Amino acid sequence: MVLSLGAAACGGGGGSDKGSGGSGKKDAALDSIVNASSKKGGTVNLEDSDVPDSLDPGNTYYGFVQNFSRLYARTLVTFKPAAGKDGLTVVPDLATSLGKASADAKTWTYHLRSGLKFEDGTPITSKDVKYAIERSNFAPEALSNGPTYFKAYLEGGDKYKGPYKDKSPEGLKSIETPDDTTIVFHLAKPFADFDYLATFSQTAPVPQAKDDGAKYVQHMVSSGPYKFASYEEGASASLVRNPNWDPKSDPIRKALPDKINVKFKVNPVSIDNNLLADKITADITGAGVQAQTQPRILSGKYAKQTDNSYAGATGYMALNLHVKPFDNVHCRKAVQWAVDKQSVIDAAGGTPKGDVATTLLPPSVNGYTKFDSYATQGSKGDVAKAKDELKQCGKPNGFATTLTARSDRPVEVAMATAIQNSLKAAGIKVDIKQFPSGKYFANFAGVPSYVHQHKLGMMMMAWGADWPTGYGFLDQIIDGSAIKPSGGNNLMELNDPKINKALSDAIANTDSAARTKAWGEIDKMVMDNGSVVPLIYRKNLLIRPTSATNVTVTQAYLGMYDYTLLGSSK
Repeated sequence: MVLSLGAAACGGGGGSDKGSGGSGKKDAALDSIVNASSKKGGTVNLEDSDVPDSLDPGNTYYGFVQNFSRLYARTLVTFKPAAGKDGLTVVPDLATSLGKASADAKTWTYHLRSGLKFEDGTPITSKDVKYAIERSNFAPEALSNGPTYFKAYLEGGDKYKGPYKDKSPEGLKSIETPDDTTIVFHLAKPFADFDYLATFSQTAPVPQAKDDGAKYVQHMVSSGPYKFASYEEGASASLVRNPNWDPKSDPIRKALPDKINVKFKVNPVSIDNNLLADKITADITGAGVQAQTQPRILSGKYAKQTDNSYAGATGYMALNLHVKPFDNVHCRKAVQWAVDKQSVIDAAGGTPKGDVATTLLPPSVNGYTKFDSYATQGSKGDVAKAKDELKQCGKPNGFATTLTARSDRPVEVAMATAIQNSLKAAGIKVDIKQFPSGKYFANFAGVPSYVHQHKLGMMMMAWGADWPTGYGFLDQIIDGSAIKPSGGNNLMELNDPKINKALSDAIANTDSAARTKAWGEIDKMVMDNGSVVPLIYRKNLLIRPTSATNVTVTQAYLGMYDYTLLGSSK
């Protein structure tokens, strides 16, 4: 399970704070709830160094939005808001129970709770959930950011054009709604992890009459305990209580704060300073403090307020197979051998930021197998082997290429610079181009046409499990079916028939041990292809301000704090 090793590896030590009102100690929130409180009221203030891909539950792939959106968008099932390993448990949300599967795992049925209402008081029905999935997966012309699992696995998903183009009243026929509280999914092939898929914000209901595609984000209709009081694109958002939310229909949310504010495009170092000064409650992205802030907090009075959580994520560099010279495997392997990974870790901030990665799957994900296809002394690279590969790819004197990074993430830019320096020794000249994280996938790195036109050969990337299995980590970044016109995450544009088939065969296997074994084998296939350069098994160094209440790390959402629990005494 994702990050089951987190508490042990980080030293834990928070057991004595379980259920307490104390301020906690170092790593206390890894396996306990720090500053536990049942008091209603207060305002949670969050900040973001850029903007999210979208706050629309049907148009997002950012982990922090999946976590945050649970405040205003309830899904069929969700991860339990709880400390430690309990936070990896999938529990019913809109549904009365987990999905009921047919023997062949191709038909899944859910029943909705009674008394569910939107913020305007209208009842939430199974048709609203069906419509939400149709718009989220099948209308890339308007909503391009989210994952495409439903499209890939539902019967007829490859032909359905989405609700904005297909006006037929039945919509996608493989999602049935025989009555207002029942929804049935008919899959084209077995899918053993379907309950994990149903945790996605894409299953949060959307009233069709209120939907206007990409503009829906301006006036979303809440199904959760909070609704939007305001939303200013690229600047801020504010949530207040939803009077039509009934706690009797929602056993997992306490909804203690009165208000939740989010401010976008704040300098990342300023966010750190605001956390230390107790001016805000959390950095909403949950990726941890900046490298320059680390020394100040690790050796001083703030150390007891830190949680150094594994993120269940790998930072890596993608080599695009359609940008020369990376269409040649030997040119790709030259980069593999040339990268000094230890220098990349040092640039990121050292061990508090993570460990050297040699695989795509991080150690905390089910299916991880330890191996190193490009092992070098001290993980510092091997220039001689890199130059040998350059000869084999017809570039004995090296080549020039471009590396992309997110401009508002100084750690990522520093890592890119370290890569640039280490590749120079092998004769590979790197030009770093920076793009804002909010549009990184929608407009730049995730748009194949843009990548090809601008010859973006190498791209910085970080990925965490969509759910805590090898498939939940790998599918959307290595399966050819995940390549999209925009908003894509398969940045290598890897479309290897053998890898695609291996993924499909493994997820259809009802033998869990065989599935687990397969994920490690697939990881080795990707490394043999050479298009992914693993860099770092990521860790987050998080700060708990003294006013933050009910603070706990959720391993279901990349090792950040659980926003359905987080409160404030201010």
